[in-house]
Amino acid sequence: MRTVLGAVLALSAVTVSAGCGQGLLGGDSDKDKGPILLGMDIPLSGGSAEIGPYMKNGAQLAIDEVNGKGGVLGGRKLELRAEDDACDPKTATAAATKLVSAGVKVSVGGYCSGATLPTLAIFDRAKIPMIIPVANSTELYAQRLKHVFMINGTGDQQAAAAAKWLAKDGGTKVAVMHDNTSYSKDIAVRTAAELDKPGAPDKTAVEAVNPGESDYSAAVTTVLKGRPDYIYWTGYYAEGGLLVRQFRQAGYKGKFLVGDGSVDAKLAKIAGGQNGEGVYATMTPTPQTLQGAESWIASYKQKFGADPGPYSTQSYDAVRLAAEAIKKADSTDGGKIADALRGLDGFQLFSGPLKFTQQQTITGGFEIQVVKNGSFVLQEKVQ
Repeated sequence: MRTVLGAVLALSAVTVSAGCGQGLLGGDSDKDKGPILLGMDIPLSGGSAEIGPYMKNGAQLAIDEVNGKGGVLGGRKLELRAEDDACDPKTATAAATKLVSAGVKVSVGGYCSGATLPTLAIFDRAKIPMIIPVANSTELYAQRLKHVFMINGTGDQQAAAAAKWLAKDGGTKVAVMHDNTSYSKDIAVRTAAELDKPGAPDKTAVEAVNPGESDYSAAVTTVLKGRPDYIYWTGYYAEGGLLVRQFRQAGYKGKFLVGDGSVDAKLAKIAGGQNGEGVYATMTPTPQTLQGAESWIASYKQKFGADPGPYSTQSYDAVRLAAEAIKKADSTDGGKIADALRGLDGFQLFSGPLKFTQQQTITGGFEIQVVKNGSFVLQEKVQ
């Protein structure tokens, strides 16, 4: 990771020095009365391409609302500039560099942690605040970068929620599986540590697989040797669906829990037939599980002609938060916006009143969802 970040820092330094003036350095360009650009790195291709449009639409809905109320800084409009990161580090690096060159003032993207990580140095070097709506690996805030803020529950919070549910739901022997990406491994390692605590279910295995493969039979065989009654998969839905199907084909009768990267109806489709029914998930609230979100869902559906999906509300909140910080800062200067973000107290997000921690994260509430009739629905909140 140090090598990757070093290369990114060098690349970003070249990009900034070759850029188009003070705006690329996060400078105050308030003399410009044109639109204020918000950048968004999201997966629009690759294995997580289903999520990108949800995030983009959620962000655009917030931009339209802000602009409809007069914009910011005396009537300036917000404008979204989205780039495809394909959940791939190299693609994400190129996408972030394009956004910096375009002159974005705040980044409101970030889904896959592994793809978001190498973009941190690019935006931070350019003094562009990042309000990360989804990516939640603890590696993202471990670098303590001044311009990086996270508004989704973190990996350690999700691991604690998982361990609590596994014990409550009668798990006695738990296998943890991940895909070696930053996000997935982070949650898996932290969940394994939770299972090592007194009173927790026994940990039978911590097994890694390679993402993008079609045959996980070797890993399935290895995990089943420990005779688990619960399997927790912390990776994404494409591989998660395959694993559920292949475990069932191998005769596994126990339960499944998946992480928030697997919460998509496609997991059940990939698992096939009844295999996906009853799969549990650790997840932050989705539009359909948020109390009082009916009117927001209706607005989203009216504008985009489809129901909102996972992380559309978090992306909506990221834009609203960016707009509020710009207003409080009375500037598009990146340092002033970051200071304004740190000073916000009580700004209402879907997740509740905002108050950033010292790590510039929030205390995210997780819930347990379960697949019923092919879709994830609320099972219960986790305190």
